[in-house]
Amino acid sequence: MATQRYSVTPHPIDTLLTWVKSGEIAIPEIQRPFVWEATKVRNLLDSLYQGFPVGYLIAWRNPTVKLKDGTSSAGKRILIDGQQRVTALMASLLEMEVLTKDYERVRIRIAFNPLAEGDEPSFEVSNPAIAKNSLWIPDVSKLFQTDADLFEQTDSYVARNPEIDRNRVGKSLQRLLKIVNNSVGLIELAEDLDIETVTEIFIRVNSAGAELSQADFAMSKIAVNETYGGNTLRKAIEYFCHLAISPDFYSQIEKNDPEFAKSEFLAKMAWLKDVNDDLYDPTYTDMLRVAFTSEFGRGKLQDLVALLSGRNFASKQYEEIIAEESFAKLKQGVLAFMSKTHFDRITMILKSAGFVTSDLIRSRNAINFAYILYLRGRRENLPAADIESLVRRWFAMSILTGRYSGSPETAFDLDIRQIDSQGLRTYAEAVIENELPTTFWTGMLPQLMDTSSAMSPYFIAYQAAQAQLGDRGFLSAGIRVVDLLLNRGDKHHVFPRKHLQRGGASRSSYNQIANFVMAQSEINIAIGDKAPEVYFGELREQVNGGPKRYGGITDPAELRANLVMNCLPTSLLDGESLDYDAFLVERRLLMAEKIRQWVAVL
Repeated sequence: MATQRYSVTPHPIDTLLTWVKSGEIAIPEIQRPFVWEATKVRNLLDSLYQGFPVGYLIAWRNPTVKLKDGTSSAGKRILIDGQQRVTALMASLLEMEVLTKDYERVRIRIAFNPLAEGDEPSFEVSNPAIAKNSLWIPDVSKLFQTDADLFEQTDSYVARNPEIDRNRVGKSLQRLLKIVNNSVGLIELAEDLDIETVTEIFIRVNSAGAELSQADFAMSKIAVNETYGGNTLRKAIEYFCHLAISPDFYSQIEKNDPEFAKSEFLAKMAWLKDVNDDLYDPTYTDMLRVAFTSEFGRGKLQDLVALLSGRNFASKQYEEIIAEESFAKLKQGVLAFMSKTHFDRITMILKSAGFVTSDLIRSRNAINFAYILYLRGRRENLPAADIESLVRRWFAMSILTGRYSGSPETAFDLDIRQIDSQGLRTYAEAVIENELPTTFWTGMLPQLMDTSSAMSPYFIAYQAAQAQLGDRGFLSAGIRVVDLLLNRGDKHHVFPRKHLQRGGASRSSYNQIANFVMAQSEINIAIGDKAPEVYFGELREQVNGGPKRYGGITDPAELRANLVMNCLPTSLLDGESLDYDAFLVERRLLMAEKIRQWVAVL
């Protein structure tokens, strides 16, 4: 930016609002839920009334694009910082409705007291009490209407408050109306700035305390395009994500957005209104990643912004035909994402791999790329069974190796380009084999499992393995691990926590994932804080005719089989003194082998 790639020009607020109304400046957020509280709108008006600065606005004019007839056209300015402030002004002064988080259209009414003095507030969020108080004008927007008359407004106020000074009221109202003459600095970024720089500026300056991303900028870029249906496409993305979490929201869409209800999108997502499965509740970032990467063969969302702007990567020019084609392609990807057939199938594949609850879904980007693999497999016309197996094993490999935990966009871009080059099956099989060699199971994975994080991907993979392989819970005669996961069974410490604490063990020691088994709560409670030598001794008695203390297993062979499926050394039943650290080492090896067997059958 040292080479002055921007200009700074003051403009009256009235001019900026006129530009927004005419479309000269496009506000990406105009059709999104308004995130400001009404009190923040009130504070903005008060700052303007007091003559305080309200910050700069930042706009970027879309690159000049080559039209189909060969001529050039400069694009709209996109407001990339200041969206909430401008929306607040339009809502409070020009009666524009805003959307709540439930996508209901509401008016924000700010009241004004012309006689406020000292510490008395000049502005308040309107409410029934204020509306009944003659000293307040309950909605300042009435003063800013094009046919509003200052003298009539003053007379009306004085008629309601005959004892007050008419001249004082008139001056206050005049001062209020002049706030639209206040100048705000508009920083306009040069139109030839590269997409990467503009994206970085957007993310840095537009955060307002919330972390923004390239996906946010892409969504803004989509929203301001009406020529190719970007404004409707953005709604489709956001409505789908909201509907996936709140099925009842469907009726709100029909009621509050009849125009969108007539589009092809609502019918495509209508199936969500009858679904309560929360295994995969995508965000708009997830949808963009999957739709873009699967359709365009690229993994970096800044490339999506460039393509939607009409970027020709070969000539480095901007062409309208590319923008048109890119919007059509993105729409195709979004429709593929929200297809009931596709969405049901990817969740079914995940569940068939043992990921039966949302508690086991910890890597959103791993799911996203699994969905991309599924969609690409369908495009390559691979047999359904082959697609399912590839997706299951790729997903397992992804979470075990943390493939998408560092720089997901870079990994997405690399993988999708290689898939385009080599074909899905060839590339996926080679990567899985390379990332999960024999030494991974016997050396690296047991070492990685030396952790006390119950949310570690290795313990999650272990639980999924037990669920998929049909293992029964610790000491359970009939209850399976999958049942315990679905009904929030207990994670039992094989060496009980209090027992280890009495020996001076720390939290990081007694909460090692190799010390956990999935168990019925009644079994967990019955064991309590007994030393393992004690309760394993009682288990030996139980399966040899003694009292039934823990679960329903009464056969020695069945007990040993239960320990094996829970990756517990059968030597625990030998009656010898048990060493905790040695137990952890041995169990990590057994758990790693369980995970290996799981991946082999996926």
